[in-house]
Amino acid sequence: MARKRVVVLYGGRADEHSISCVSAAGVLNAIDTDRYEPIPVGITKDGRWIVGGEDPRRWSLDDTQLPTVQVTEGSRPVILDMARGGDGFMVGDHDDLVSGPDSLKADSSQSSGSLEPLGHVDAVFPVLHGPYGEDGTVQGLLEMMGVPYVGCGVFASAACMDKHYTKILLSQAGIPVAPGITIDARDRLSGVDLKAAVEEAGLHYPLFVKPSRAGSSFGVVKVEETGADALAAAVDEASGHDWRILIEEGVDGREIECAVLAPDREGEPRTAWPGEVVLDRTDQDEAFYDFDSKYVDSSASHVEVPADLPDETLSRIRALASRAFKAVDATGLSRVDCFVTAKGGIIVNEINTLPGFTPISMYAKAWEASGVTYTDLITELIEGVSA
Repeated sequence: MARKRVVVLYGGRADEHSISCVSAAGVLNAIDTDRYEPIPVGITKDGRWIVGGEDPRRWSLDDTQLPTVQVTEGSRPVILDMARGGDGFMVGDHDDLVSGPDSLKADSSQSSGSLEPLGHVDAVFPVLHGPYGEDGTVQGLLEMMGVPYVGCGVFASAACMDKHYTKILLSQAGIPVAPGITIDARDRLSGVDLKAAVEEAGLHYPLFVKPSRAGSSFGVVKVEETGADALAAAVDEASGHDWRILIEEGVDGREIECAVLAPDREGEPRTAWPGEVVLDRTDQDEAFYDFDSKYVDSSASHVEVPADLPDETLSRIRALASRAFKAVDATGLSRVDCFVTAKGGIIVNEINTLPGFTPISMYAKAWEASGVTYTDLITELIEGVSA
Protein backbone atom coordinates (compact mmCIF):
# COMPACT_ATOMS: atom_id res chain seq x y z
CA MET A 1 0.00 0.00 0.00
CA ALA A 2 1.39 3.39 -1.00
CA ARG A 3 2.12 5.74 1.85
CA LYS A 4 0.00 8.87 2.12
CA ARG A 5 1.97 12.06 1.70
CA VAL A 6 1.28 14.50 4.54
CA VAL A 7 2.56 18.07 4.68
CA VAL A 8 3.37 19.05 8.25
CA LEU A 9 3.14 22.85 8.49
CA TYR A 10 5.01 24.54 11.33
CA GLY A 11 6.47 27.87 12.46
CA GLY A 12 4.33 30.76 11.25
CA ARG A 13 3.97 34.46 11.97
CA ALA A 14 2.46 34.22 15.45
CA ASP A 15 4.16 34.76 18.81
CA GLU A 16 3.84 31.00 19.33
CA HIS A 17 6.23 30.35 16.41
CA SER A 18 8.79 28.42 18.46
CA ILE A 19 6.16 26.33 20.24
CA SER A 20 4.81 25.34 16.83
CA CYS A 21 8.32 24.26 15.82
CA VAL A 22 8.62 22.00 18.88
CA SER A 23 5.11 20.60 18.35
CA ALA A 24 6.08 19.75 14.76
CA ALA A 25 9.23 18.02 16.01
CA GLY A 26 7.04 15.81 18.17
CA VAL A 27 4.70 14.97 15.29
CA LEU A 28 7.51 14.25 12.83
CA ASN A 29 9.33 12.00 15.30
CA ALA A 30 6.20 10.05 16.24
CA ILE A 31 4.30 9.79 12.94
CA ASP A 32 3.88 6.26 11.58
CA THR A 33 6.28 6.30 8.62
CA ASP A 34 5.02 2.91 7.42
CA ARG A 35 1.68 4.60 6.64
CA TYR A 36 2.74 8.18 5.90
CA GLU A 37 5.46 10.11 4.14
CA PRO A 38 5.75 13.34 6.14
CA ILE A 39 6.81 16.46 4.27
CA PRO A 40 8.00 19.20 6.66
CA VAL A 41 7.12 22.68 5.37
CA GLY A 42 8.29 25.53 7.58
CA ILE A 43 6.87 29.05 7.64
CA THR A 44 9.27 31.82 8.63
CA LYS A 45 8.26 34.60 10.98
CA ASP A 46 7.78 36.88 7.97
CA GLY A 47 5.49 34.36 6.27
CA ARG A 48 7.71 32.60 3.74
CA TRP A 49 7.02 28.88 3.19
CA ILE A 50 10.12 26.70 2.74
CA VAL A 51 11.29 23.11 2.49
CA GLY A 52 14.78 21.79 3.09
CA GLY A 53 15.70 24.11 5.94
CA GLU A 54 16.98 23.01 9.33
CA ASP A 55 15.62 19.59 10.28
CA PRO A 56 12.80 20.26 12.79
CA ARG A 57 13.05 16.74 14.21
CA ARG A 58 16.03 17.87 16.29
CA TRP A 59 14.25 20.75 17.99
CA SER A 60 13.10 20.77 21.61
CA LEU A 61 12.30 23.22 24.39
CA ASP A 62 15.48 22.07 26.14
CA ASP A 63 17.57 24.00 23.60
CA THR A 64 19.30 27.10 24.94
CA GLN A 65 17.62 29.12 22.21
CA LEU A 66 14.02 28.58 21.12
CA PRO A 67 13.90 27.18 17.56
CA THR A 68 12.78 29.27 14.60
CA VAL A 69 12.29 28.58 10.90
CA GLN A 70 15.13 30.21 8.96
CA VAL A 71 15.99 30.45 5.29
CA THR A 72 19.20 28.43 4.82
CA GLU A 73 21.54 27.63 1.96
CA GLY A 74 19.72 24.36 1.32
CA SER A 75 16.15 25.60 1.73
CA ARG A 76 13.77 26.22 -1.16
CA PRO A 77 10.57 28.28 -1.35
CA VAL A 78 7.17 26.60 -1.51
CA ILE A 79 4.67 28.28 -3.82
CA LEU A 80 1.01 27.30 -4.00
CA ASP A 81 -0.94 26.86 -7.23
CA MET A 82 -4.49 27.15 -5.89
CA ALA A 83 -6.18 25.52 -8.87
CA ARG A 84 -4.23 22.26 -8.69
CA GLY A 85 -5.39 21.06 -5.29
CA GLY A 86 -3.16 18.39 -3.80
CA ASP A 87 -0.80 18.78 -6.77
CA GLY A 88 -0.51 22.52 -6.25
CA PHE A 89 2.48 22.55 -3.89
CA MET A 90 5.37 23.83 -6.00
CA VAL A 91 9.04 24.30 -5.14
CA GLY A 92 11.17 27.16 -6.43
CA ASP A 93 14.91 27.75 -6.64
CA HIS A 94 17.18 28.93 -3.87
CA ASP A 95 17.73 32.24 -5.71
CA ASP A 96 14.01 32.94 -5.35
CA LEU A 97 14.44 33.21 -1.58
CA VAL A 98 16.73 36.16 -2.16
CA SER A 99 15.02 37.86 -5.08
CA GLY A 100 11.49 37.25 -3.82
CA PRO A 101 8.35 35.67 -5.31
CA ASP A 102 8.14 38.16 -8.19
CA SER A 103 11.09 36.39 -9.78
CA LEU A 104 9.29 33.04 -9.98
CA LYS A 105 8.39 31.73 -13.40
CA ALA A 106 5.65 29.17 -13.92
CA ASP A 107 7.43 27.83 -17.03
CA SER A 108 9.64 25.00 -15.74
CA SER A 109 11.73 25.17 -18.94
CA GLN A 110 13.34 28.39 -17.71
CA SER A 111 16.47 27.68 -15.69
CA SER A 112 16.19 30.76 -13.44
CA GLY A 113 13.30 31.03 -11.05
CA SER A 114 11.57 27.85 -12.29
CA LEU A 115 9.01 25.82 -10.34
CA GLU A 116 8.75 22.09 -9.94
CA PRO A 117 6.07 20.01 -8.21
CA LEU A 118 6.61 18.96 -4.62
CA GLY A 119 4.48 15.94 -5.48
CA HIS A 120 0.90 15.05 -4.69
CA VAL A 121 -0.19 15.89 -1.14
CA ASP A 122 -2.90 13.73 0.42
CA ALA A 123 -3.40 15.84 3.55
CA VAL A 124 -1.97 18.72 5.55
CA PHE A 125 -1.34 18.70 9.29
CA PRO A 126 -1.12 22.40 10.23
CA VAL A 127 0.82 22.23 13.50
CA LEU A 128 0.42 25.98 13.88
CA HIS A 129 -0.54 27.92 16.99
CA GLY A 130 -2.02 31.39 17.25
CA PRO A 131 -2.78 33.95 14.53
CA TYR A 132 -2.09 33.03 10.88
CA GLY A 133 -2.38 29.34 11.65
CA GLU A 134 -4.97 28.54 14.31
CA ASP A 135 -7.37 31.35 13.40
CA GLY A 136 -8.94 30.07 10.20
CA THR A 137 -6.59 31.77 7.74
CA VAL A 138 -4.59 28.68 6.75
CA GLN A 139 -7.74 26.60 6.99
CA GLY A 140 -9.45 28.88 4.48
CA LEU A 141 -6.45 28.62 2.17
CA LEU A 142 -6.56 24.83 2.25
CA GLU A 143 -10.34 24.85 1.79
CA MET A 144 -9.90 26.93 -1.37
CA MET A 145 -7.34 24.44 -2.64
CA GLY A 146 -9.57 21.50 -1.79
CA VAL A 147 -6.82 19.84 0.25
CA PRO A 148 -7.87 17.79 3.32
CA TYR A 149 -6.39 19.04 6.58
CA VAL A 150 -6.32 18.06 10.23
CA GLY A 151 -8.20 20.16 12.76
CA CYS A 152 -11.07 22.58 13.04
CA GLY A 153 -12.60 24.34 10.07
CA VAL A 154 -12.60 28.02 9.22
CA PHE A 155 -15.47 29.08 11.46
CA ALA A 156 -14.48 27.22 14.62
CA SER A 157 -10.84 28.22 14.20
CA ALA A 158 -11.68 31.91 13.80
CA ALA A 159 -14.30 31.94 16.57
CA CYS A 160 -12.10 30.19 19.12
CA MET A 161 -9.11 32.37 18.31
CA ASP A 162 -11.20 35.34 19.42
CA LYS A 163 -12.04 34.90 23.10
CA HIS A 164 -14.80 37.52 22.87
CA TYR A 165 -16.74 35.53 20.27
CA THR A 166 -15.98 32.23 21.96
CA LYS A 167 -17.75 33.53 25.06
CA ILE A 168 -20.72 34.68 22.99
CA LEU A 169 -21.14 31.26 21.37
CA LEU A 170 -20.74 29.40 24.65
CA SER A 171 -23.14 31.70 26.48
CA GLN A 172 -25.77 31.23 23.76
CA ALA A 173 -25.41 27.48 24.25
CA GLY A 174 -26.03 27.84 27.98
CA ILE A 175 -22.43 27.07 28.92
CA PRO A 176 -21.09 29.09 31.90
CA VAL A 177 -18.23 31.55 31.21
CA ALA A 178 -16.37 34.03 33.40
CA PRO A 179 -18.07 37.42 33.94
CA GLY A 180 -16.38 40.17 31.97
CA ILE A 181 -16.52 43.00 29.47
CA THR A 182 -14.87 43.67 26.13
CA ILE A 183 -13.34 47.03 25.27
CA ASP A 184 -11.76 48.58 22.18
CA ALA A 185 -8.24 49.79 22.96
CA ARG A 186 -8.42 52.13 19.97
CA ASP A 187 -10.90 54.23 21.93
CA ARG A 188 -8.02 55.30 24.22
CA LEU A 189 -10.06 55.00 27.38
CA SER A 190 -8.48 56.56 30.44
CA GLY A 191 -7.84 54.60 33.62
CA VAL A 192 -10.78 56.38 35.19
CA ASP A 193 -13.07 55.36 32.31
CA LEU A 194 -11.86 51.76 32.53
CA LYS A 195 -12.43 51.63 36.26
CA ALA A 196 -15.94 53.03 35.79
CA ALA A 197 -16.72 50.40 33.14
CA VAL A 198 -15.55 47.64 35.48
CA GLU A 199 -17.67 48.99 38.33
CA GLU A 200 -20.72 49.37 36.11
CA ALA A 201 -20.37 45.72 35.04
CA GLY A 202 -20.19 44.67 38.69
CA LEU A 203 -16.85 42.87 38.25
CA HIS A 204 -14.86 41.90 41.33
CA TYR A 205 -11.10 41.97 41.72
CA PRO A 206 -8.76 40.39 40.93
CA LEU A 207 -9.27 40.96 37.21
CA PHE A 208 -7.57 39.40 34.24
CA VAL A 209 -6.92 41.70 31.30
CA LYS A 210 -6.18 39.83 28.11
CA PRO A 211 -6.01 40.37 24.34
CA SER A 212 -8.98 38.74 22.66
CA ARG A 213 -6.96 37.20 19.83
CA ALA A 214 -3.66 36.00 21.24
CA GLY A 215 -2.55 32.69 22.67
CA SER A 216 -0.17 31.16 25.22
CA SER A 217 -0.92 33.87 27.81
CA PHE A 218 0.75 36.57 25.72
CA GLY A 219 -0.28 40.02 26.94
CA VAL A 220 -2.33 38.66 29.86
CA VAL A 221 -2.07 40.72 33.05
CA LYS A 222 -3.55 40.05 36.48
CA VAL A 223 -4.84 43.20 38.19
CA GLU A 224 -5.30 42.96 41.94
CA GLU A 225 -5.39 46.67 42.76
CA THR A 226 -8.57 48.67 42.44
CA GLY A 227 -6.73 51.77 41.25
CA ALA A 228 -7.22 53.21 37.77
CA ASP A 229 -3.49 53.27 36.99
CA ALA A 230 -3.00 49.51 37.33
CA LEU A 231 -5.99 48.83 35.09
CA ALA A 232 -4.77 51.28 32.44
CA ALA A 233 -1.28 49.73 32.48
CA ALA A 234 -2.75 46.25 32.01
CA VAL A 235 -4.86 47.37 29.06
CA ASP A 236 -1.81 49.03 27.54
CA GLU A 237 0.13 45.76 27.84
CA ALA A 238 -2.66 43.71 26.29
CA SER A 239 -3.16 46.21 23.46
CA GLY A 240 0.33 45.38 22.21
CA HIS A 241 -1.18 42.11 20.96
CA ASP A 242 -4.73 43.10 19.98
CA TRP A 243 -7.02 46.13 20.00
CA ARG A 244 -9.92 44.07 21.31
CA ILE A 245 -9.38 43.54 25.05
CA LEU A 246 -11.23 41.36 27.55
CA ILE A 247 -11.45 42.39 31.19
CA GLU A 248 -12.64 39.37 33.14
CA GLU A 249 -13.39 38.72 36.76
CA GLY A 250 -10.90 36.29 38.22
CA VAL A 251 -12.39 32.88 38.96
CA ASP A 252 -11.41 31.32 42.27
CA GLY A 253 -10.93 27.80 41.02
CA ARG A 254 -8.56 25.21 39.62
CA GLU A 255 -7.82 25.25 35.90
CA ILE A 256 -8.66 21.88 34.41
CA GLU A 257 -8.04 21.02 30.76
CA CYS A 258 -10.00 18.48 28.74
CA ALA A 259 -8.79 17.07 25.43
CA VAL A 260 -11.49 16.47 22.80
CA LEU A 261 -11.02 14.33 19.70
CA ALA A 262 -13.29 13.99 16.66
CA PRO A 263 -11.14 12.89 13.68
CA ASP A 264 -14.22 11.83 11.72
CA ARG A 265 -16.12 15.04 11.00
CA GLU A 266 -19.39 13.10 11.03
CA GLY A 267 -18.74 11.28 14.31
CA GLU A 268 -19.36 12.17 17.93
CA PRO A 269 -16.49 13.84 19.82
CA ARG A 270 -14.60 11.78 22.40
CA THR A 271 -13.07 13.21 25.54
CA ALA A 272 -9.94 12.18 27.43
CA TRP A 273 -9.49 12.22 31.18
CA PRO A 274 -9.30 15.88 32.24
CA GLY A 275 -5.87 16.99 33.42
CA GLU A 276 -4.38 19.73 35.54
CA VAL A 277 -1.13 21.65 35.26
CA VAL A 278 0.22 21.87 38.80
CA LEU A 279 2.61 24.73 39.57
CA ASP A 280 5.72 23.56 41.42
CA ARG A 281 7.49 26.88 41.81
CA THR A 282 6.43 29.05 44.72
CA ASP A 283 9.55 31.22 44.92
CA GLN A 284 8.35 33.49 42.13
CA ASP A 285 5.45 35.91 42.16
CA GLU A 286 3.51 33.88 39.60
CA ALA A 287 0.28 35.74 38.89
CA PHE A 288 -0.98 32.87 36.75
CA TYR A 289 0.15 30.02 34.53
CA ASP A 290 2.10 32.16 32.06
CA PHE A 291 4.16 31.46 28.93
CA ASP A 292 7.40 30.65 30.78
CA SER A 293 5.60 28.32 33.18
CA LYS A 294 4.01 26.50 30.25
CA TYR A 295 6.95 26.14 27.92
CA VAL A 296 10.31 27.46 29.11
CA ASP A 297 10.83 26.66 32.81
CA SER A 298 10.51 22.88 33.13
CA SER A 299 10.77 23.13 36.91
CA ALA A 300 7.79 25.47 37.14
CA SER A 301 5.02 22.89 36.68
CA HIS A 302 4.00 19.33 35.91
CA VAL A 303 0.94 17.67 34.38
CA GLU A 304 -1.41 15.42 36.34
CA VAL A 305 -3.89 13.24 34.40
CA PRO A 306 -6.51 12.57 35.55
CA ALA A 307 -6.79 15.63 37.73
CA ASP A 308 -7.22 14.98 41.44
CA LEU A 309 -10.98 15.48 41.49
CA PRO A 310 -13.99 13.26 42.23
CA ASP A 311 -15.03 10.99 39.37
CA GLU A 312 -18.39 12.72 39.22
CA THR A 313 -16.71 16.09 38.68
CA LEU A 314 -14.40 14.66 36.02
CA SER A 315 -17.43 13.24 34.20
CA ARG A 316 -19.19 16.60 34.27
CA ILE A 317 -16.10 18.31 32.89
CA ARG A 318 -15.95 15.83 30.01
CA ALA A 319 -19.63 16.31 29.22
CA LEU A 320 -19.31 20.11 29.29
CA ALA A 321 -16.17 19.99 27.12
CA SER A 322 -18.05 17.93 24.54
CA ARG A 323 -20.93 20.43 24.59
CA ALA A 324 -18.52 23.35 24.16
CA PHE A 325 -16.77 21.56 21.28
CA LYS A 326 -20.09 21.15 19.49
CA ALA A 327 -21.26 24.69 20.31
CA VAL A 328 -18.41 26.22 18.29
CA ASP A 329 -18.77 23.64 15.47
CA ALA A 330 -15.32 22.20 16.17
CA THR A 331 -13.89 19.18 14.36
CA GLY A 332 -10.71 17.16 14.61
CA LEU A 333 -9.26 18.21 17.93
CA SER A 334 -9.46 20.89 20.60
CA ARG A 335 -8.54 21.39 24.23
CA VAL A 336 -11.31 22.87 26.35
CA ASP A 337 -9.94 24.74 29.37
CA CYS A 338 -12.23 25.03 32.39
CA PHE A 339 -12.25 26.39 35.92
CA VAL A 340 -13.58 24.19 38.70
CA THR A 341 -14.65 26.14 41.77
CA ALA A 342 -14.45 24.97 45.39
CA LYS A 343 -18.19 24.23 45.29
CA GLY A 344 -17.84 22.07 42.17
CA GLY A 345 -19.05 24.62 39.64
CA ILE A 346 -17.53 24.41 36.16
CA ILE A 347 -16.83 27.43 33.95
CA VAL A 348 -15.34 27.19 30.45
CA ASN A 349 -12.42 29.57 30.06
CA GLU A 350 -11.39 29.05 26.43
CA ILE A 351 -11.07 26.54 23.61
CA ASN A 352 -7.75 25.88 21.86
CA THR A 353 -8.37 24.43 18.41
CA LEU A 354 -4.70 23.48 17.94
CA PRO A 355 -3.32 23.06 21.45
CA GLY A 356 0.34 22.44 22.23
CA PHE A 357 1.09 19.15 20.50
CA THR A 358 4.43 17.99 21.86
CA PRO A 359 4.58 14.47 23.39
CA ILE A 360 4.56 16.06 26.87
CA SER A 361 1.83 18.60 26.19
CA MET A 362 -1.44 18.27 28.07
CA TYR A 363 -3.35 17.19 24.95
CA ALA A 364 -1.07 14.24 24.19
CA LYS A 365 -0.59 13.32 27.87
CA ALA A 366 -4.36 13.29 28.44
CA TRP A 367 -4.95 10.88 25.58
CA GLU A 368 -2.03 8.71 26.63
CA ALA A 369 -3.62 8.42 30.09
CA SER A 370 -6.89 7.54 28.34
CA GLY A 371 -5.34 4.71 26.33
CA VAL A 372 -4.37 6.42 23.05
CA THR A 373 -0.66 6.67 22.29
CA TYR A 374 0.87 9.76 20.72
CA THR A 375 1.52 7.92 17.44
CA ASP A 376 -2.02 6.50 17.34
CA LEU A 377 -3.41 9.97 18.06
CA ILE A 378 -1.58 11.37 15.03
CA THR A 379 -2.78 8.45 12.91
CA GLU A 380 -6.42 8.93 13.94
CA LEU A 381 -6.29 12.62 13.09
CA ILE A 382 -4.78 12.05 9.64
CA GLU A 383 -7.01 9.09 8.77
CA GLY A 384 -10.05 11.09 9.77
CA VAL A 385 -9.50 13.57 6.95
CA SER A 386 -7.64 11.54 4.32
CA ALA A 387 -9.49 8.19 4.32
